[in-house]
Amino acid sequence: MPPRGSFGPRGFLTDEEKRNMPKVNKALLVRIFSYLKPYLLQFFLVFAAILLSSVVGLLPSIITGKIVDEALIGKDMALLIKLLLLAFGTIALSQVIGVLESYINAWISRRIIFDMKNQMYRHLEYMPHSFFTSEKQGDIITRMNTDISGVSSVISGTLSSVVSNISVLVTTLVALFSMSWRLAIVGIVVIPLLIIPTRSVGKTRWKLLSESQAKNDEMNQLVNETLSVSGSLLVKLFTREDREYNRFVAVNEEVTKLAIKEQRSGRWFAVMMGMFTQIAPLLIYFAGGYLIIRKSDPTLTVGTITATVALVNRLYRPVSSLLNLQVDFTRSLALFERIFDYFDKEITIVSPENGKTPDVQNQPIRFDHVAFSYDPEKPLLTDINFTVPGGKMYAIVGPSGSGKSTIVNLIPRLYDVLGGQVTVGGVDVRDFDLAYLRGQIGVVTQDTYLFNGSIRENLLYAREDATQEEIEEACRIASIHDFIASQPDGYDTQVGNRGLKLSGGEKQRLSIARVILKDPKILILDEATSALDSISENAIQEALEVLMQGRTSIVIAHRLSTILKAEKILVVSGGTIAEQGTHEELLQKDGVYRELYETQFRVVLDYENGSEES
Repeated sequence: MPPRGSFGPRGFLTDEEKRNMPKVNKALLVRIFSYLKPYLLQFFLVFAAILLSSVVGLLPSIITGKIVDEALIGKDMALLIKLLLLAFGTIALSQVIGVLESYINAWISRRIIFDMKNQMYRHLEYMPHSFFTSEKQGDIITRMNTDISGVSSVISGTLSSVVSNISVLVTTLVALFSMSWRLAIVGIVVIPLLIIPTRSVGKTRWKLLSESQAKNDEMNQLVNETLSVSGSLLVKLFTREDREYNRFVAVNEEVTKLAIKEQRSGRWFAVMMGMFTQIAPLLIYFAGGYLIIRKSDPTLTVGTITATVALVNRLYRPVSSLLNLQVDFTRSLALFERIFDYFDKEITIVSPENGKTPDVQNQPIRFDHVAFSYDPEKPLLTDINFTVPGGKMYAIVGPSGSGKSTIVNLIPRLYDVLGGQVTVGGVDVRDFDLAYLRGQIGVVTQDTYLFNGSIRENLLYAREDATQEEIEEACRIASIHDFIASQPDGYDTQVGNRGLKLSGGEKQRLSIARVILKDPKILILDEATSALDSISENAIQEALEVLMQGRTSIVIAHRLSTILKAEKILVVSGGTIAEQGTHEELLQKDGVYRELYETQFRVVLDYENGSEES
């Protein structure tokens, strides 16, 4: 079966590949060569091994001719044994050389993959946050694993194959013409009889296989949709069993017809190849017999004819492979182009040379006429102006999609402003050493992420040198220590993929403990208590109040109990700070905040009060 995806069988390009054929230029080839350059010595050894293997590979066929002419016809048993042992020795030597070549080839390809994966991972680590929000995760993994791993087949397959095939072709032709130029010409003329039918029938089979694969995909999709839990329920509720069965029968019928067609063409192909495989030696035997019987070539012997047949068969593989060179070359370049496409994506948020590292303890955060947009045609923030005094806590509220999270993401430079500036202690965040800036900021997000590992490993992500006592103290403050201690494995409890073995509240408290352990100077809470019930939230609020003491803090909140604790409330609307003030001041303005209060905060507050009373 042809592989899934854009690649077809080895000898043919798919329509998609033809449309997207890479442009070959010097810059691309030089760039590819830069990855091969460190291993030139190893490549030289591989090519030397290939050449030696090609020469040694000729010997069994030549020795076969000697066996016929000198040992069999001469009835020399000792010579026969000697020649047979020599033939066996050359075959064994050829195999050993092949193993050596394969080993060095594999070593080179794995080292190049090692280098490229390291480079790719390092590059992607420093890509801006916007890259990961816009790029599909599957595409990133494909580039990182499938595409780079595919380089192995380019090096050990395409490159080595070209050298090997040319080497075999040249050495075999030299041997053929040195034995009998007449039979060599006959042998070369025969080769198209083997290759042309192969490519013609192969193309037909590829077309049938592609159609069959498409129908198989359609059938699998139908099975997946209608026999899944949700799909089968829908079929039952709408009584569509007969309809779906008829659809399945129709697709299955097409799959079956195509499979029979493909098998039939395959059988005829085998018959044709069997015939041509036998015809080729027969033509050489006929030509050789004619020359011997008519005495047109007195130097020609039966052994020479036998050796010629063997050597001509040796030509088929390299000639066939070299005819596919354009396909292999195109796919190899396309592979590198996809990899280089990621390498060429610009790292737009970088740490400046000699970045500043000022003390940010109790320093104000100022947004000065800040503008930002994900899409140039859709401005999100147009003129954001506010200052959070050092050591104070401000709350940000606003309608969904107004840009609240975006505002706080500008502080650690997850994004860079498009206009204006964000300063901490009077220093533009773009002038900070980037690692230092982010090291001073603690962020607790609504969507808590935990790595697939133990609780301890996730906590130590904040500070690798933290002691067990410090870890436990952070967890006590976050009201999660008792839960962890109650687990059979304690702090070595596995959290599962993305922390799925824990509840939302447990994950969020771990996230808060992780930030407490980091001990940042600036604190950003993006709806940090949204996954907690009222009882848990009260415990966490006390912990957060302790955590926020002496720290400049910005809180995005949807609960009024959190908002009321802020020194000042900033209301985001229409791409700017529409209002700011205390809760009472903003209610009196009868503006955006008042509307939010009536439609959101008050409802939540009434619900919380009702829950507590019940």
